[in-house]
Amino acid sequence: MAENAADSGTPQGRPNRPDLAAMIVPLGRALMAAEQPVLDAHGLTMWAYSVLLHLDETPIRTQAALAEAIRADKTRIITVLDDLESRKLIRRRPDPADRRVRLLSLTAEGRRLRDATQTAIQQGEERLLAHLPAADRAGFLKGLRALSALPELRG
Repeated sequence: MAENAADSGTPQGRPNRPDLAAMIVPLGRALMAAEQPVLDAHGLTMWAYSVLLHLDETPIRTQAALAEAIRADKTRIITVLDDLESRKLIRRRPDPADRRVRLLSLTAEGRRLRDATQTAIQQGEERLLAHLPAADRAGFLKGLRALSALPELRG
């Protein structure tokens, strides 16, 4: 039975594509570098932006759950949350069921800043994605969504 040329590797038995990390990591670094001027212009750090993005997925979370979701150290994220709260971008309030727990939510200003930042970042991403044919772009984005949603990548 003949193998698909894309799956069989090179004649020397070596794979015919680079490892995923070898392709994704440089791309990820380039994307983060491209985001930095946008974040700077909006007065956000990468961690602060990550907080604003994740709070919208679930409007109220504990600080520990948020830290876990964005893969931040729960003790180090407190400074980020303090800054966002002082700027009135998020609210932290005690959980009525357990006053040791803080519930987090975005303010209207936090949502506005998050949306403006995300729009500017995605405009830059669109310039990069424009290098792909439309069908490849759609497939690439669909594949990234599927892979990034895998539970084993989140935990």
